Amino acid sequence: MATYLIGVDLGTTSTKVVLFNTQGQVVTSVNNPYPLYQDTPDMAEEDPEEIFDATIAGLTAVIRRGHVQPGELAGVSFSAAMHSLILMDANDKPLTRVITWADNRAAKYATELKENGLGMQLFKNTGVPTHPMSPMVKLLWLNAEHPDLIQQTTHFIGIKDYILHRLYGRYVQDYSLANATGLFNIHTMDWDDQALAVTHVSRDQLPELVDTTYQLTGMKAAYADVIGIDPATPFILGASDGTLSNLGVNAIDPGVLAVTIGTSGAVRVVTDKPVVDPQGRLFTYYLAPGRWVVGGPVNNGGIVFRWVRDQLFAPEKLTAEQMDIDSYELLTTIASKIPAGADGLLFHPYLGGERAPIWDANARGSFFGLTRQHTRAHMVRAALEGIVYNLYIVMLMIEGITGKPKAIQATGGFARSVLWRQMLADIFEQDVNIPESFESSALGAAVIAMKSLGMIDDLSAVKDMVGVTHTHQPNPAVFPVYRQLLPIWIRLTRELSTEYAAIADFQRAHPDPNAHIAAED
Repeated sequence: MATYLIGVDLGTTSTKVVLFNTQGQVVTSVNNPYPLYQDTPDMAEEDPEEIFDATIAGLTAVIRRGHVQPGELAGVSFSAAMHSLILMDANDKPLTRVITWADNRAAKYATELKENGLGMQLFKNTGVPTHPMSPMVKLLWLNAEHPDLIQQTTHFIGIKDYILHRLYGRYVQDYSLANATGLFNIHTMDWDDQALAVTHVSRDQLPELVDTTYQLTGMKAAYADVIGIDPATPFILGASDGTLSNLGVNAIDPGVLAVTIGTSGAVRVVTDKPVVDPQGRLFTYYLAPGRWVVGGPVNNGGIVFRWVRDQLFAPEKLTAEQMDIDSYELLTTIASKIPAGADGLLFHPYLGGERAPIWDANARGSFFGLTRQHTRAHMVRAALEGIVYNLYIVMLMIEGITGKPKAIQATGGFARSVLWRQMLADIFEQDVNIPESFESSALGAAVIAMKSLGMIDDLSAVKDMVGVTHTHQPNPAVFPVYRQLLPIWIRLTRELSTEYAAIADFQRAHPDPNAHIAAED
């Protein structure tokens, strides 16, 4: 009898459900998208019921497509986007939609925490940089501006907690996602007293804390029947998407750097204990005993490429759709005709504020160096390079804390692009390896399940499941170009930062009435 595991990846714009065999190979998968509601420029919310439906539909579909028979499913494990927040009432009904990591409405309160020094105090205990992405900061905003909601709230939870409560009737949260709330002390492995006091949250309003390998059994029969599984099938808590992505690309040994670009992006490395950046620029998140992930997340990854496509290349997008060609592949082909450095055109990709490396929710994007000779092709090349420049700065910060990386594992939607992979190798001046599986977070969740179920002795077993599809070597011929442009790009970032708040305030005072966006995967 075959044995299978399922990894569920609760993402920002879609839920991916992946059926694996015990060798970590994908048997089948489903990707169910849902909208990201942005009724105002700083808002970024999701509907928890839409995500729950996407999860149930995905589980049902992979069980059927994979022809999984009773007794063949060993377990289901979860990955989830960090920093989500839902307020629940006394009847276990949501008072809010899912307030996601990308929501910037708490920006003012993040600034206050930085200025009064409390932010750094909290950071040293929680490992979460001071930024409106953090549920802790969001709670300050809600306390100040929506006290009516706070008064009705009995539980503060995340999206994974919501789904598991619907299935099992319990509020539980793994250490990894709890770590990302800004309310969890990474030294005591418990909710942080100071963070709770600042946000006026009590322990009984938060989920029960458990390890990432914790199992839930006894699913409500009605849901088990719909999905087509035994209610006794173990559901393993799993961890956050970023930490599991490191695991899923076999970047868990010291010095192995994981670079991920999906809708957003991140650069991360694993350490054997919590290492806190003294300047508060990098996060420290729990994965498993003896494994902590240190790194920096960026808001602006593939979502910037989407903006370039939709706003600058709308005719090409339409043509690609009519010819059944991937529109992003068409754009990278166009960009590949432009030399490295885009003939001196620089782009700061801060279209949605920014987390690492500058931690400024007011940050805004810009092209610099435009001349009459530059074309739209130059602009798409500059946009792609700007995304990678930003990631490179995050890598330099990590290098200063944990040492120079000895290998780079790259994953995410951008990893499908030959141009992007080569660009990453050239700017980082290091070999870049691309694992076979693009579903790194879902695979990481499955590996956590294997450990929980006793199928493997250690997470390092993932090395036998992750092959290498491509290895890109840097091209020394372009090193001088990037070495000359990168310092200019960094200096511009510093100069422009003094004006970000002013332009952001102007935009908030003059909102676009057509700002609602339904994000696609």
